[in-house]
Amino acid sequence: MKSFAFEELPTSDLHVDALYHGGRRGNAGDDPLGPLLRVSNSGGFRYRGNMDRFSLIVLTTSMSDHDWPDSIDRETGVFTYYGDNKVAGQKLHATPRRGNELLRRVFADSHAGLEGRRRVPPILVFSTAHTFRDVRFLGLVVPGTPTLTKTEDLVAVWHDGGAGRYQNYRARFSVLNAAVLSRAWLTDIIEDRDPSANAPRAWKLWVETGQYDALKSNRSRPWRNKNEQLPASDDGRAVLAAIHGHFSGRPHAFEHCAARLAELLLPNAHNIDVTRPSRDGGRDALGKLKIGRLGSSIDVDFALEAKCYAPGNSVGVREMSRLISRLRHRQFGILVTTGYVDQQAYKEIKEDEHPILVLSGGDIVDLLKASGHSTAAQVSHWLQTEFPEGEEQP
Repeated sequence: MKSFAFEELPTSDLHVDALYHGGRRGNAGDDPLGPLLRVSNSGGFRYRGNMDRFSLIVLTTSMSDHDWPDSIDRETGVFTYYGDNKVAGQKLHATPRRGNELLRRVFADSHAGLEGRRRVPPILVFSTAHTFRDVRFLGLVVPGTPTLTKTEDLVAVWHDGGAGRYQNYRARFSVLNAAVLSRAWLTDIIEDRDPSANAPRAWKLWVETGQYDALKSNRSRPWRNKNEQLPASDDGRAVLAAIHGHFSGRPHAFEHCAARLAELLLPNAHNIDVTRPSRDGGRDALGKLKIGRLGSSIDVDFALEAKCYAPGNSVGVREMSRLISRLRHRQFGILVTTGYVDQQAYKEIKEDEHPILVLSGGDIVDLLKASGHSTAAQVSHWLQTEFPEGEEQP
């Protein structure tokens, strides 16, 4: 992994996924983004210029906020970032650093044609490395994605912080296919010179045409190992333990939960029918997924299998073969498990191209986190509300 020492930062290029070290003196001057880009040394939103005209915007994220889970999908090149309104009772745009107002303006400009896109400054994203003040460069981003409309890429979402409900922005950006940003371009931006002279090709393409050339990456192997399928944090493991404990001895009740998780994962899923235990035909639920829009849509059938296993237990070849054998023609399968799929079974479904979607323990944690249920306590409350103990689902 490429890394740059604190002393190198004023002359460094920006390399995607490279580590940029902060100082080690123990004060605010250790922040690496000051010498690297000449921006302020604190805050999630940093910028050069003012609210009337930005020349550069820097977004920073810890990627570990339970309530507002920023994330990057490296396979699609989509970066999801939440705004800075995190106080109950505060208006959406009335934040001290005006981060949400900044988001509103750059997304509005991105929708305003060529002249609007020319007003959008370069936006650079960094994540904290959780070591001193070191940061990792995630990429150059632009507002929106190829698949979202202008009413979908910046959305105000509600959150209940305990002290009351309030709104914050959820913004979707595209990470551009620019693996290296030259120091020459960064210097042009910092010194307020023509930003197009040394700009990366993908940036100029978006500004001039609105086309997204996203930085997408394929997995080195199509199946995931155990660690990749399970949560890495203690909080995530506590969430899985809460789910497993809630449905202990009630596998049929977990099937209803699995169906609800499938709806969260696939918003266009509908008509999900959890089968009766004695007549399930090897499938715990059947449903349909709507593909397309309005009159041009079609429904695709799927079968769902639910396994409420202890987080350390795996779904093996036998259980996977059972689901595969019961898939009908033009039907796909969804496996939902609080555990994980063992390597042999996962490898076989990928190599044989079986249409099986795996929702493992770590996926469940991430899905619930994105839906506002981040902690074990919040998940337990959700479970007790939707799937009460002592009350079997119909």
